Amino acid sequence: MKRSVLIVDDETAIREMIVLALEMAGYETLEAADGVQALRILQTRHPDLILLDWMMPGASGLEVARKIRKSPEHQALPIVMLTAREDEDAKITGLSIADDFITKPFSPRELVARLKAILRRTTPRGIEEAVEIGGITLDPVAQRVFVEGKELNLSPLEFRLLQNFMAHPDRAFSREQLLDRVWGGDVYVEDRTVDVHIRRLRKALDEHGSLIETVRGTGYRFTTPTMS
Repeated sequence: MKRSVLIVDDETAIREMIVLALEMAGYETLEAADGVQALRILQTRHPDLILLDWMMPGASGLEVARKIRKSPEHQALPIVMLTAREDEDAKITGLSIADDFITKPFSPRELVARLKAILRRTTPRGIEEAVEIGGITLDPVAQRVFVEGKELNLSPLEFRLLQNFMAHPDRAFSREQLLDRVWGGDVYVEDRTVDVHIRRLRKALDEHGSLIETVRGTGYRFTTPTMS
C-alpha cells in the first residue's frame, strides 16, 4: 500500500516540486493551497503525513497544526512544518506541536529522506512489522496471515482490511474511511462493498471473525480480546 502525504503550501511552484519528488519516491500526494482547504480534505481523506507550510495567508501553518492536534481522529497524524525561519524560538514553538520541521530552501532528496525517517518512526504496529492479536498473526512484509498457527488464504483486499484493523485495534472506522484507506480515495466503490468484504474476512477468520465488530451508526472495529 502506498503511503500518502498531504502537501499544504500557498506557493504552487513549491507544491509542484514536492509532488514530483514524492511521487518519484513512490508516495501518493494530496494538495491544499491553504489551511482551510487542508482541513476540508482531512474530513474525508486520511493521509499518512502532512507537510505544512508555516507562513500562509489566512490561518498560519501553526494554527492549522493546532486544530489538527485537537481532532481525536487526526491528533496522531505526523506533521512536518516547512519554514523559512531559523531562529531558536521558532524551532521550539514548532516542535511543541509538529513532529519535525524542514527549513527552506531544501533539496528534494533531503525532503524525501526526512519524511521517510519520520514515517518509519511514527508507523503503527502492523504496517512494517509483524503483529499478533488474539491468536491472529499478520506479517505485512511477507503478506501472510496465521490464525493459531494455521495460514489463511486471504485476497489482497481482505489482507489490507485486516492489516488496517490490526494496526489500529479498538478504533472504529466508518465505511468511507475504510474505502479511503484500503481501496484508495481515487477509486469509486460503493459503501456496501465494504460490508461484503467484511463478511468474507470474518468467514475466513472463522471463530476469530467475531473480533471484527459492527459499530452501530459508524462502521466496524477490530476489538482486542479481554483476558478472562
